[in-house]
Amino acid sequence: MKLDRRNAPGFLALFSLPLIWSLLLLIVPYLIMISVGFWLRKYPTFVPDFQFANYAQIFTDPQYIGVILRTAKIAACVTVLATILGYPLAYLLAFTVRSPGLRNLMYLMVIVPLWVSYLLRAYTWKTILGTNGVLNSFLQSLGLIDAPLDIFLYNQTAMVITLTYIFIPFMVMPIFSSLENIPRNLIEASEDLGIGPFGTFLKVVLPLSWGGILAGATVTFCLTFGDFVAPVLVGGPDGTMIANVLQNQFGAALNWPLGSALATLVLLLVMAILWLSSRLDRTARITL
Repeated sequence: MKLDRRNAPGFLALFSLPLIWSLLLLIVPYLIMISVGFWLRKYPTFVPDFQFANYAQIFTDPQYIGVILRTAKIAACVTVLATILGYPLAYLLAFTVRSPGLRNLMYLMVIVPLWVSYLLRAYTWKTILGTNGVLNSFLQSLGLIDAPLDIFLYNQTAMVITLTYIFIPFMVMPIFSSLENIPRNLIEASEDLGIGPFGTFLKVVLPLSWGGILAGATVTFCLTFGDFVAPVLVGGPDGTMIANVLQNQFGAALNWPLGSALATLVLLLVMAILWLSSRLDRTARITL
């Protein structure tokens, strides 16, 4: 579609500000970050250069590869757990709850935590899982333990539980949207053909909701992959994630070139995940 020259000034006036905003606050910072990744550190500062020593250090030092793999494992666990918990809830809202008012109320309860401070939600689970927290107090009141246990906090399990609670709304919302948009006549046709509820779910509902599952999984994985607060609050010595390493490189270590190289690598990994998600969604649409 060609742009009418008479409408060109209005078009430029409408879109120039968002384009300039994106250029200054997104593209330029990314370019600066990528360029700094090739600089050379000379304590106590760093100098412009073009070398691959920072990237070589990342791929030759086992600790960085280990942190990236640990972060990916935790993000994958959170994504799987959020899917297992979020899909039944979204299905309940879309198909089981008949009253529109009750459905809206339950959906509101899902998204209300997003209005609460991230730190407050993370501290909530620290209170629950802590040595003198709700869980230990409950087990002691039942007589199951004699003294508080310290196994619930400061480990990767606590991180997975906390991050799942924090990011599960991002899983429920796209799945609920995809389920709600499924034509009900397809489900009725499946039932008329003699296919039971479980078969209808497997052959109709689940394939048509694949886009929502994929969108929720992608957002949940990427958000978890870049989280750095939960490891500090509920993680232990083996709970450091890549975002914590980045924070340390730009902070205490004052090694901006290495931090920029790590950040560039994380950016490339996230872009690869988004590309793979897009390909899977496109393939699923073609198959359907």
